[in-house]
Amino acid sequence: MISFHKYQGTGNDFVMIDNRDLGFDKSDLNSISKLCDRRFGIGADGVILIESHDQFDFEMIYFNPDGSQSLCGNGSRCAVMFAKALGIIQNETEFLAIDGSHRAFIEEGEVHLLMNDVTSFEKIGDDYLINTGSPHYIKYVSALESLNVIAEGKAIRYSERFKKEGVNVNFIQKESTNGLAIRTYERGVEGETLSCGTGCTAAALSFGLLGAVSPIELKAQGGNLKVSFDQHESKFTNIYLIGPAQKVFEGKIVL
Repeated sequence: MISFHKYQGTGNDFVMIDNRDLGFDKSDLNSISKLCDRRFGIGADGVILIESHDQFDFEMIYFNPDGSQSLCGNGSRCAVMFAKALGIIQNETEFLAIDGSHRAFIEEGEVHLLMNDVTSFEKIGDDYLINTGSPHYIKYVSALESLNVIAEGKAIRYSERFKKEGVNVNFIQKESTNGLAIRTYERGVEGETLSCGTGCTAAALSFGLLGAVSPIELKAQGGNLKVSFDQHESKFTNIYLIGPAQKVFEGKIVL
């Protein structure tokens, strides 16, 4: 029997577990998959464990439904709100994730998450490959609403180049001089999610490479996010992913 909380950040939902007592066995990947299953478990895009760390406020350990690990931007924002609810932090924090340390602060109900600097990218035809803690393939399209995201995303994710390690695939449509609409096929989930924080970040940076000026507003299926950054040619620093993170419910489940 374990206790859990359910959080969502613009529709990207997570099972949150306070694992400071190390009571949850994080090597049990079958339990991770069960928790994420929307028919036989709780249902989520991932599982997040909050654990103690002697050098940071806490450590966030994130699992995709298939048990793989990566950085999750929306999950990180939810982790910050969860850590506040647990009394670990107030409105500012520095925590550890799989790609290193991150700072964040809460202001007017939104979490401002500092992402790691991005100093390189790859141009693939008219598309971009940008790593923002997770690898993201960015493709600009003109009919985003009617696009078959699962079919198109799967074709890229399982292409010869990416099938072994996987890649997240983001389809982008320009909405304004500093606004984008985005839909994402996520590896690990192996389907479309309502929002992807690292994907929104990568999309915003690609827009910067095309001449757009920070901050960039992003309209995902599950809500709106904002990304701000400092840019010097193709180098990006002070990258912030900004948006809400909310508790949905809490409960207990037998594994």
